Amino acid sequence: MDIVRILCAIFLPPLGVFLQVGIGLQFWLNIILTLLGYIPGIIHAIWVIARR
Repeated sequence: MDIVRILCAIFLPPLGVFLQVGIGLQFWLNIILTLLGYIPGIIHAIWVIARR
């Protein structure tokens, strides 16, 4: 399942984070990072998925 989450994180970072932790602080932080720049959103999403 982590492979699916990582693929989601590459194409749509908030979706990958949502699948991992649901709607919470990490999800909203990822949305902000994705809006500020696509690459920071991807890095944060992969970090959240790999951490758990």
